[in-house]
Amino acid sequence: MEKILVVDDEFEMRQLIGLYLRQESYQVENAENGQEALEKIKRNDYDLLVLDVMMPLMDGWETIGNVRKISAVPIIMLTAKDSVKDKVTGLSTGADDYLVKPFEAEELLARIKALLRRAKSKGEEDEILKYQGIIINLTSRVAVCNDKILSLTQTEFDLLHSLIENRGKVLSREQLVDKIWGIEFMGDDRTVDSHIKNLREKLKTAGIDKKLVKTVWGLGYKVE
Repeated sequence: MEKILVVDDEFEMRQLIGLYLRQESYQVENAENGQEALEKIKRNDYDLLVLDVMMPLMDGWETIGNVRKISAVPIIMLTAKDSVKDKVTGLSTGADDYLVKPFEAEELLARIKALLRRAKSKGEEDEILKYQGIIINLTSRVAVCNDKILSLTQTEFDLLHSLIENRGKVLSREQLVDKIWGIEFMGDDRTVDSHIKNLREKLKTAGIDKKLVKTVWGLGYKVE
């Protein structure tokens, strides 16, 4: 049974999301703010995190940044703001998906199932992929570069895997969305751009030219 941590300062929202998830047989735990969530993540293993943005003590942006220092757990961000800037901020910080309040239960569950399915199916693969100093272990879902582990989110790992596996080919945003998020994804395919930007910066920090992932204007992205 997958275990999900719901982080929201509103009691009613935690109760509502918990009801949806328990009806689908997920195990649910709650946290009222980012600080409490961090403490729980340090002590427990979770399969997914549902995280609100506007919270006291530590907002969602700061919480994501701190979580990513210790865990690659998939994160769905909940925001009351439907602006592109807010969505890009969350995705660039390390969220894997976002959902604007108010939302339908069916959409939340579809996104959660898609993320969990990705994590499960990828974890079952037993393969090592090597390319220009980068070693991708598909079993442990760890990417190593110059003998250093790349601190990648689940989405960044999947992007790097897909691009290297299909090196020499241009992958459109739509193709990357289908490969990584699946056909259930209901967001903007521009989401890919934020994750690519983040991936490039992490490759640069590890000593790999961030131009390894090339933009093919009007078409998509590729690795030579």
